[in-house]
Amino acid sequence: MTVTVPTPTAKRKRAQGQSQFSVAWSQFRKNRLAQMGGGLLILLYLMALLAPFLAPAGLSTYSTSNITRFHPPTPVHFRDPETGAFGRPFVYKYGQKFNEETFVNEFGPTGEKCPLYWGVRGDSYRILGLFPGNIHLFGTGNPDCNVYLLGAEDLGRDLLSRTLYASQISLTIGLAAVVITTVIGLFMGAMAAYFGGIVDTVIMRFVEVLASIPTLFLLLMLRSVFPKDINPILALYVILGILAFIGWGGLARTTRGQLMSVREQDFVSAAKSLGASDNRIMIRHMLPTMTTYVIVTTSLAIPGYILLESGLSFLGIGAVEPYASWGSLLKLAQDGGLSSLNQRPWVLAPGFFIVFTVMCFQLLGDGLRDAFDPRKRS
Repeated sequence: MTVTVPTPTAKRKRAQGQSQFSVAWSQFRKNRLAQMGGGLLILLYLMALLAPFLAPAGLSTYSTSNITRFHPPTPVHFRDPETGAFGRPFVYKYGQKFNEETFVNEFGPTGEKCPLYWGVRGDSYRILGLFPGNIHLFGTGNPDCNVYLLGAEDLGRDLLSRTLYASQISLTIGLAAVVITTVIGLFMGAMAAYFGGIVDTVIMRFVEVLASIPTLFLLLMLRSVFPKDINPILALYVILGILAFIGWGGLARTTRGQLMSVREQDFVSAAKSLGASDNRIMIRHMLPTMTTYVIVTTSLAIPGYILLESGLSFLGIGAVEPYASWGSLLKLAQDGGLSSLNQRPWVLAPGFFIVFTVMCFQLLGDGLRDAFDPRKRS
């Protein structure tokens, strides 16, 4: 009787020869929602990078001759209403009219057409603070006839432009805070796991002390100690930097728990016997085993800091005038009360960007978690 031993297929052989990242990447490519979330995040960060170019107006630009307080979104017309022919897109110039029935100033088209152009010269800016320019993606070229695709806020400034500028703070500040938290948490957790003893005790007791600090009271205290004339962006970055510095305890505990088992592995003992330094063993041999966990945790922690910054700005202790973040712009909706819902709902647009960004990060984080989980691979 002849027994046939099954041979592994070519697909299985290729899988056995792949690295962990290669296998995870192949699994990630099967998750369409995660790919969509990652692609949309790339577009959002490109939007933040090129915000001065994409915005039709400057961050604080408004007209002193034509008051546009809470200007409604401007519809773009592609067909001439007189001839019915398609031509260059245009918008109507709006003006205020007093409604004798409601005793409220209302916006309405004046009949003056303002053609839209690509590459219009306008307010000067610097991309990344280095590259100057004054070309905007689109506009009318007429300072008295602006286009408000998302309407205007309480001072008549273009809400779309301010939302694009605000994304620079709201999106980048989450990355910076997570980097600080991740670096400190990994290093302190690795030290506690590798050295043990008194080092482990001191670090873990310090983590418990940090966890007992009430975050809200700490925020209010930190903001109160800054002078009133300090740059609000500098104050915001300092506050979030301090929060990131004291927020590494959870990651340190997880790192310590996972690396305590890694410390007993043969490759760590071999590195010690070969005379490798403690720093080299922790950085080059132990910490790389946390790579997959760090990738997933980071992708899920960034939206938390975005929401934290939005909350700080919403409370007035974050990005304030003349700067803007999504949270500070959303505060306009809260100041308007019910009028923000039934009369000027466009002021809620920054809240949509917050929800949309957090959703994209969640989709990406869930996709990365499934890709690196061997139990969910197919």
